[in-house]
Amino acid sequence: VQLQASGGGLVQAGGSLRLSCAASGTFFGLHAMGWYRQAPGKQRELVAAITSGRSTNYADSVTGRFTISRDNGKNTVYLQMNSLKPEDTAVYHCYVEVGYQVVGQGTQVTVSS
Repeated sequence: VQLQASGGGLVQAGGSLRLSCAASGTFFGLHAMGWYRQAPGKQRELVAAITSGRSTNYADSVTGRFTISRDNGKNTVYLQMNSLKPEDTAVYHCYVEVGYQVVGQGTQVTVSS
């Protein structure tokens, strides 16, 4: 199983970004997927998760601003991030649950004040 995240970048506070994560090597639709983030000097944080049945779960810090979704036909999970804040700056990693977690390489998100 391989995961490739993209869509990160530099954005001003209040702006938006959309992250994408393409999975290969598995039938994506059967598995839960999600996004972690890790900022320098901080612990990894679970940002959002989506089940195969499309139930979603969010960290309190992003609820109401971030939306996770999936396109099983494209084997891709998305993270729409709105109203970004400087504290959202981190490397964002996607993961898939295939009996164990596979975590992909991250994409950097930097929010300037």
